[in-house]
Formats: sequence, structure tokens, C-alpha cells
Amino acid sequence: MSDDAANSVTLRFLAAPMDIGHSGSVDAGTVLEWVDKAAYAAAVGWAKSYCVTAYVGNIHFTDPVNSGDMVEVTSTIVYTGRSSMHIHTVVSSRDPRGGPETMHSQCMVIFVAVGPDGKPIPVPQFEPSTPEEIEQRDHALARIEVREQIVNAMNAQEYTDAGTAERVTLRFMASPTDVNWGGKVHGGIVMKWIDEAAYVCASRYCGKDTVAVFSGGVRFYRPLLIGHVVEVEARLVYTGAKGMHIAVHVRSGDPKTREMNLTTYCLTVMVARDETGTSVPIPAWVPVSDEDKKLHAHARELLEIRGRAPGNRLPDHLLKAAGNA
Repeated sequence: MSDDAANSVTLRFLAAPMDIGHSGSVDAGTVLEWVDKAAYAAAVGWAKSYCVTAYVGNIHFTDPVNSGDMVEVTSTIVYTGRSSMHIHTVVSSRDPRGGPETMHSQCMVIFVAVGPDGKPIPVPQFEPSTPEEIEQRDHALARIEVREQIVNAMNAQEYTDAGTAERVTLRFMASPTDVNWGGKVHGGIVMKWIDEAAYVCASRYCGKDTVAVFSGGVRFYRPLLIGHVVEVEARLVYTGAKGMHIAVHVRSGDPKTREMNLTTYCLTVMVARDETGTSVPIPAWVPVSDEDKKLHAHARELLEIRGRAPGNRLPDHLLKAAGNA
């Protein structure tokens, strides 16, 4: 790890064989775990207190990270609110024997500083001083309204058993190995579970190997505690020309009770791949029930909101309906 600036942290390490997942390269969930760790280090270094993940913005996964690659994850604070820190995070890698560096993904992560009682506390204010810092600050500010629209749209949507689309639920207990430095399950582990559930749901639907190409609107509502029962529910809500849009809800609760609370929610886009690793068309999902139709419209609404974000032109395979490739 290195500190490139007072507001920036870079983690450097080799991608290990145990980082390789079902895709044959490093899965999106592991990349998200790296993003969370680097952003956490930047947040804690700035706030000088414990911090929790509040939100992870749109992240596109491009070229794969392979075992043995030298990985760099750079997290830079670009804007601060009263207790929040907006952290621009970039993941890149290269062959340690030489060759060009490839940027794999970038996103905005929001952390909140909390005190011993778990309540938000003020953080030092970041004042941009260079043209690049001002541009990044302005970019973060421009996305606040879009993010609020996404969160409001997600909160307004209901999910019941009336849906007929492909749906899977993973259930397990949060173990001590999932703990972060504050005694809770850290956000990176939760995002890894989200990726795993989305993979199972998408692969069952299309009958092929699938990988994540996009995760958006990862909203953390409350901490997830060690020893709690965890449910990760993934449900197909929309199909594009190649992408399967999977809504994922993470719920948790004390095993001594039946109460389960929403911990995290996001939308992940998965694509199917053939033997060469090339993305291929998938069967179109046709909504049947009223809930199917509402969720289908909800997914389109989220796409349209994200499409209005500054500098965020969505790929055609996310926008086009299946069958219109």
C-alpha cells in the first residue's frame, strides 16, 4: 500500500490463484471487494475514525483480471459532505513482467464516518486545489441528483412472490471470517455475495456461463452482523440484447428470531459467454404477471435515469431489448 497524496490511497498486490472464480478470471465480486477495501482505507485515513460503506455507484467491468497480474486499486477522495466522503476508485492491472497497464473499472464509493455509538460524525472538509481535483469534485456533485433519483426509484419498487421470472435465494450464516475492522461484515464481502447470487440466477436462466459487466446503485441500509442469518435473493427483471438485469436484495437477521431486515440492494447486469469468452445473445424474457411488468418497467426506468448522468453513455447491449440486437 502507498499513500500518493493526503486524500488518496493505492493498494498494490498480485492477483492470487484463489482470487479466480467461476468465470476463469477474477470475478466481479472480488473486484468489488478490492474496491471496498481501498476506499475504506482512504476514508479512514481522512476521517481518522471508523467508516461504513453507504453506496457504490455504477461500475462497469471490462477486461478481465487474471491470476498473477499486478493489480492497483487507487481510491481518491474528491468531495466531502458533513459526514460523508465521495471516493473515486480505479482498478487497473498489468503483467508484472512488463507491458501496458489496463484500466478495468472505476466507480464512486461513498463512506460515512461514524463514532463509537454508530452515529455519523463530521469529517474534515476536502478543498480541491488543482483543475483535476475541481473537475472530479464537480463530477461528484453532478451525480448526486441522479443517485437520489435511482435510490428513490429503488425504494418505491415492491418485490413479492407474484413474480414469475427466474429467482434464486442463497442462505447461510455470516461467519467470523467475514468480519471487518469494526466487527461487522464489510461491504466488500456483501458485494461478493451479490455477484455470486446474480451469477446463479443468470446462469440458470440462460443455461450458459455468465459474468457481471455492470453493477449499479449498491445501497447499504444497515450493518450486517456476524452470526446473523443471511438471505441473498436474486431475481431477473429485464433482458437486453445480451444483458440479463438481476435485482439483488440482501437481508439478514438474528437466527433466534424470524425477523429479516433489508441490508443491501443493487442491480447487476450479467452477460452469457461462449467457450471463447465472447458474449452471446440470450433468450428474451417476457413479463407475465402484473409484478413482472412493473419490475420490467422499473429496470427500464433505472436505465433511463443512469443514461442521464453526466458522461455516462450506456452500452447498447444494456439499452436494447432482447431480440433487437
